[in-house]
Amino acid sequence: MIFKQIRRIVFALLATAIGIYPGLYFIVDRKFGLLNTKTEALLFSLPWNIGFYTHIVFGGLALLVGWTQFSATLRARWLPFHRWTGRVYVIAALLSATAAVCIACYATGGWVPALGFGCLGIVWWYTTFQAYRFIRQKDTARHQVMMIYSYAACFAAVTLRLWLPLLIGIFHDFIPAYRIVAWLCWVPNLAVAHFFVVKPLQRL
Repeated sequence: MIFKQIRRIVFALLATAIGIYPGLYFIVDRKFGLLNTKTEALLFSLPWNIGFYTHIVFGGLALLVGWTQFSATLRARWLPFHRWTGRVYVIAALLSATAAVCIACYATGGWVPALGFGCLGIVWWYTTFQAYRFIRQKDTARHQVMMIYSYAACFAAVTLRLWLPLLIGIFHDFIPAYRIVAWLCWVPNLAVAHFFVVKPLQRL
């Protein structure tokens, strides 16, 4: 029991920390983090900026509220809170995922990370929309399954930041590390969701 509690606390802390991380882009120098790898022309492109800030702001919001959806205590005691945060998550996730697909083609490192992040955006959008569709149909079981998939995709923002420093340490180069992490940050997440969460639920 204590290990489950520790796991939930770590899960919530990571989601919260990375959820508020996009705020740094508004208070530090323009050439912060990933923006260091972008060209001046791209940094001053209005469509790209709209896509980028839509993605990070609403993606951060989805991370911040999404983990609360998996708390049985919150669902049991404060069902209206669960429903309202669920609505916020769905709207934020759909907006962030749409923006992610739009800006993926500008990913640093060429077509490999562009395809990886583009696929992630599509998977995140699809699973979130399906989760919303199922709950509208009162199909709670399928809704829960798709929400697990959706947040596994959303949690890629966290796993990316865990994997990337390790990969840079291995390759001593940002570009090959970024090409790998564009897939590594989300494919294993979905595999974990499928084999360790979704399948046991389906067998009940």
